[in-house]
Amino acid sequence: MVFECFGSKKKVVVAMAHIGALPGTPLYDADGGMARLIDGVLADVAALQAGGVDAIMFGNENDRPYMFKAPVEGIAAMTAIVQAVKPVLKVPFGVNYLWDPIASVGIGAVTGASFVREIFTGLFASDMGLWQPDCAAASRLRHNLGRDDMKLLFNINAEFAHSLDQRPIELRARSAVFSSMADAILVSGPITGQPADQSHLRSVCEAVRDVPIFANTGVNIDNVGDIFSMASGVVIGTHFKVDGITWNAVDGARVKRFMDVVGGLR
Repeated sequence: MVFECFGSKKKVVVAMAHIGALPGTPLYDADGGMARLIDGVLADVAALQAGGVDAIMFGNENDRPYMFKAPVEGIAAMTAIVQAVKPVLKVPFGVNYLWDPIASVGIGAVTGASFVREIFTGLFASDMGLWQPDCAAASRLRHNLGRDDMKLLFNINAEFAHSLDQRPIELRARSAVFSSMADAILVSGPITGQPADQSHLRSVCEAVRDVPIFANTGVNIDNVGDIFSMASGVVIGTHFKVDGITWNAVDGARVKRFMDVVGGLR
């Protein structure tokens, strides 16, 4: 089961285009400015598309330490960067502003994104403090901006955090679909680049049949076969980077090797 925007693709690969640190964040390169950010994303997008990925998702992973409410300068900069890169895109795209579902929906809606990923539901104790997203506000914003077609991908077990909801993960997944109308469920590991617990992924895939299930972190060339035996898709950032390091540029050769393996699994 996959979204219409992916066409006839089975076992979808969504690749991350990690934008450099945005204006206002500690790691922002003021000398390079917006031009360097755009150039960096363009280079990554070129490598990802040449490798054959099915979709690209823009994210602000470099904006450490993360915030729950996106600042105005961050929203403006990310919107401008996505708009600058859109003319070269040959695949569907999505956005994710960490960790603000409302900002993510807003940026996605105005840039024409096909999907948005975020933490939309739940209550977590996290590196950033108590984490309580507002799914209703994000969903209403999507509707009010006329983008009911834009899919909302619910990451239900946040990285850098522990769920304070003691229900089994498969029940939380079913509940997110039933009560919050999730368009897809994403299962993550404990931190960026680390795999999800496969027992969690399996239980969610068995419990939720009416929307796609994606593995959201830690997917690599060695475990993708096992993951695709269960999930409809994967989101990949770290594995596609030079030396498999999250903060590095995309390595086109790694992308091509991975997608060759995926081609054999489809």
